[in-house]
Amino acid sequence: MTLPVLAYGDPILKKVAQPITKDYPNLTEIIENMFETMYRANGLGLAAPQIGLSIRLFVVDGSNVEKEDLKDFKKIFINAQILDEEGEEWMYNEGCLSIPGIREDIYRIPKIKIKYQDENFVEHIEEYSGIAARVIQHEYDHINGVLFTDRISSLKKRILKNRLADISKGRVDVDYKMKFPLKR
Repeated sequence: MTLPVLAYGDPILKKVAQPITKDYPNLTEIIENMFETMYRANGLGLAAPQIGLSIRLFVVDGSNVEKEDLKDFKKIFINAQILDEEGEEWMYNEGCLSIPGIREDIYRIPKIKIKYQDENFVEHIEEYSGIAARVIQHEYDHINGVLFTDRISSLKKRILKNRLADISKGRVDVDYKMKFPLKR
């Protein structure tokens, strides 16, 4: 089932999400719905807070992207924790399903080591670099209450202020279901 994506301005997007255990209700269905929602919106990743659940869960799938490091990159991350980041920050233009129509250059560290549990609650420690690391960092930010707009300069935030307000009010064209916090 395709779920509505919460738009910029919803307070859940700014909360630090809570860890979950394997007895979390309807987890398999939630994960399936997250993938379906992400595909419908043409996203590379989706975090549970973006569908209104303040839990430490996100999904990624870059297999439709023509980049070698995303070829077999379909994963479920539960209770993720970035253990290490290394390298010099590099810039890349990012967008977000919760902030449609806005893209900005964001600096991130190119290589990460992450500990997480999969859908069976088996623990993994893995390293990622390049675009894969960036996608993980973006979704990891979501479970920590951070949006990519929190990583831009205050000047750019001021420039985007009205557009962000319009998104919160539902004044944006999207071709996927969204829930707008200030829509009347």
